[in-house]
Amino acid sequence: MGVALHTETRGDHGPRLVLVHGFTQNSRCWSPIDDDLARDHRLVLVDAPGHGGSSAVRADLETGAGLLGAVGGRATYIGYSMGGRLALRLALDRPELVERLILIGASPGIEDDRERDARRRADDRLADHLESVGLAAFLDEWLAQPLFAGLDPAAAHRAARLDNTVEGLSSSLRLAGTGTQQPLWDRLAELTMPVLVVVGALDTRFHRIGERMRDAIGGNAELALIDGAGHAAHLEQPVAFAKLVRRWLTRTPITR
Repeated sequence: MGVALHTETRGDHGPRLVLVHGFTQNSRCWSPIDDDLARDHRLVLVDAPGHGGSSAVRADLETGAGLLGAVGGRATYIGYSMGGRLALRLALDRPELVERLILIGASPGIEDDRERDARRRADDRLADHLESVGLAAFLDEWLAQPLFAGLDPAAAHRAARLDNTVEGLSSSLRLAGTGTQQPLWDRLAELTMPVLVVVGALDTRFHRIGERMRDAIGGNAELALIDGAGHAAHLEQPVAFAKLVRRWLTRTPITR
């Protein structure tokens, strides 16, 4: 039997949406957005390689994207941060599976070779640190970063993140961290499906990245800012995010 990612399903009617979480999260970390969208969509909540029920799965970004497509099938994909990088890679490698694409705080990668190598080494050191201090302490440090200052305790989903393992998260950093990702900027124009790039208005770094992504993809891409939110915009402002997604899905038909 081959390797497969763990999934959970919600909802029994409507368009199919595949949700892919960020680093240190898992499929339980979409609340309350999943409750909202499941009312009239069929949701597939995926545990990415090295996370949750997929903690034993070891995969780089390319392999992980293939595993994602195998369990997600043909659908609209919504990916946050690391999950956005996986969904983006899938959209480029298997465009026939991705009807529409929503990316939240995601990047096509680091273009500069030296910067990318420095990030890879930093991710390796972070994995070493995780293995040294343990999961609980690492999560406290991770969530204390300024990047996540806008998350209240409920939105941080710390209890759900504790379902991960040290070994799984370490493998994710070493195999699929941003430093290992071959930059995809020069391939963005290949995307022909509708794309929504979502960024928190307070996340200035990813605002710049998002604008550049939209321009590189072309006329089938839109950029949407969520007011009062930083990097984890969907969790900091879940009501605004769900409304944004619903409006975009309603007026953006599947064209392929």
